[in-house]
Amino acid sequence: MASWNSNPLHVTYELLGWFAFISWSISFYPQVILNFRRKSVVGLNFDFVLLNLTKHSSYLIFNASLYFSSAIQKQYFDKYGYQEMIPVAANDVAFSIHAVLLTAITLFQIVIYERGSQKVSKISIGIVFVAWLTAAICFFIALSDHSWLWLLSIFNSIQVAMTIVKYIPQVIMNFLRKSTDGFSIGNILLDFSGGIANYGQMVVQSVDQDSWVNFYGNIGKVLLSLVSVFFDIIFIIQHYVLYPAKRSSKLVTTTDDEDQIREHLVRPSDVSPPENV
Repeated sequence: MASWNSNPLHVTYELLGWFAFISWSISFYPQVILNFRRKSVVGLNFDFVLLNLTKHSSYLIFNASLYFSSAIQKQYFDKYGYQEMIPVAANDVAFSIHAVLLTAITLFQIVIYERGSQKVSKISIGIVFVAWLTAAICFFIALSDHSWLWLLSIFNSIQVAMTIVKYIPQVIMNFLRKSTDGFSIGNILLDFSGGIANYGQMVVQSVDQDSWVNFYGNIGKVLLSLVSVFFDIIFIIQHYVLYPAKRSSKLVTTTDDEDQIREHLVRPSDVSPPENV
């Protein structure tokens, strides 16, 4: 098994990893706090939360299994070489556990707080059902010959797909409402910081090992960072440039807008007074 060649790079790797963990972990709280203060989840897209829970659950299964299972680690080394390092760090596992918990809390808030006419779309429910059905079928396929690393690649693919899909309903909802009220920008700014640090962590490991295997050995982590940063930039532009709060407070969703939103997986209600964390 490979070891670190440079202590400074090792320290940098750990610092970046835990900075990403802290940024990403804290990023869940602004939305939870915003929902609690408003006693409302109007403006938060429910499809985004449901898809996010599926994404983080899949990511937790991948990270925890590869980090803790010696059998899966052996399969990884057999495939990529014993000179390589496992591309999952302790902070990845810790983040995944925390993410699943906080996303579940947000989903619970959707159940108990005022939500207007918003509801989870049938399309998102279908996507989640297909994702977990695929995982279940692949589990029984992998069970026959213990191809656990292949099974983890399926969970990794699911989390990548959810990462790509989950942001779209919220982006469309903000666009059609011409407002980001009810959706926390604090969440996005912290998520952006974590994504940059997460990508930097992988670069540091590659530089130290003089190998880029960890990028395609854990393509899910790479895409997680890049896709998250891409959509974070879109949300930042929407919040600060296109629909700043001082203007969005004067806007009301029209009937035509509601019809369009229903066609894009969302069902907004009356726009509540602007309040962002």
